[in-house]
Amino acid sequence: MKRPCASGVLGVLLLLGRAGELPAQAPAGQTTPHARVQKLANPLNDFLEEARKAIDRQDYAAAVEPLQKVLAEEPGFAYAHFQLAYAFTGLGRREEARKEYERAVDLDPKLVEGWLNLGLLLLDAEPGAAAAAFRHAVDLQPAQSRTQFLLGYARERSGDLASAVGAYEEATKLDPRDYEAAFAYGRALLRLNRPVEAESRFRNALASKPDSAPARLGLASSLAAQKKPEAAAAFRAYLQLKPDDQAARLDLARLLYSQGQFATALAELDAGEAGQPVSLDALRLRADVLLAQSRWDDAAEVLQRALAQAPGDGDLHAALGHAYLEKKDYAPAEKELKAVLAQNPKSLAALRDLVIAYSVSGDCPEALGAVDQLATMETLKGGAWFVRGTCYDKMGHVAEAIEAYRKFLELDAGRNDREEFQARERSAVLTRELKEHKR
Repeated sequence: MKRPCASGVLGVLLLLGRAGELPAQAPAGQTTPHARVQKLANPLNDFLEEARKAIDRQDYAAAVEPLQKVLAEEPGFAYAHFQLAYAFTGLGRREEARKEYERAVDLDPKLVEGWLNLGLLLLDAEPGAAAAAFRHAVDLQPAQSRTQFLLGYARERSGDLASAVGAYEEATKLDPRDYEAAFAYGRALLRLNRPVEAESRFRNALASKPDSAPARLGLASSLAAQKKPEAAAAFRAYLQLKPDDQAARLDLARLLYSQGQFATALAELDAGEAGQPVSLDALRLRADVLLAQSRWDDAAEVLQRALAQAPGDGDLHAALGHAYLEKKDYAPAEKELKAVLAQNPKSLAALRDLVIAYSVSGDCPEALGAVDQLATMETLKGGAWFVRGTCYDKMGHVAEAIEAYRKFLELDAGRNDREEFQARERSAVLTRELKEHKR
């Protein structure tokens, strides 16, 4: 049952991008307002001092009125606009804070704290605008790794991954031991499907912070994307830190399945499902493993559970039909496969299985019709010609049976001994019968 992987490499990216890896955006996470202050005449200095003390004790409401009094007298005073924006941020009055930050940097374009805090304020709702603000801050502080990191993160949030990678690279050059920059660099590279480079960045992040669960997950994901054998060990190292992460355990199980380690994959699925609701993805993977082990009864039971969650899923119906076919339960196999073809007439896998189901159940007219339909979609392979031969043989269409058997023998080239023996024997018998009939 082949399907797009919903929780593979691209499935762990949500975890790799959790906000816990990012700077806080409340006032405590913004740049403390220590900008350049021009000397003002009393009582304006008294108002500024009153506001500063209120901000220091996080009484942002008490800071607003004295700052507004200053600005009433000195509307072009950038630092007061900056302080007022900081206070508005603390009060959750984001639009007013934005206007004040924008006014501050308009009055003083070199006020780097203003650009930084404006970017932090906009980061969630308008990451593109935040990136523009951080770009100004980077121009003013090109040697600050933190500023480069913020620029990269805003670009990543806005979807500009290529530019984000450039900023993260600069941040790591400026501070090779910056965990957040190295981790974010690896995350962006992984999202760009550059797992080789991502691996080295995640290793750099772990060198700075060995107990980082997200970095260990990033390393495991980058190794898995490269199909490296050590990926399984990397996932296990992550799961030692986060044993309840069902998605990561599912990724490990999927990796083991792809390596043919079916029993170990099932053990990981069991561990992930212990006491937890079983996800549709986990049921899909369990069914894949059981089908690969030819455990048809178990696979059918799991597929039925999966269909209870996704009754209209054609891939699940096709897999269930195949399991029934292998179990020699031909009637339910036909039912499932017909349901798939009703939904998707171009499903080759379902149509091939239906040909077999009709053939082995003895319904030759339906089998031949299905083979004819298959011939409109692909060049018939040896097995389809064998079905044609046996059906024409049973129906007494001697010449057609001989030709179908001949075509099967030509295409099969000795790969299926039993069918080849039958085709040769029946061809010989039918050829003699045809000669005798002509006499």
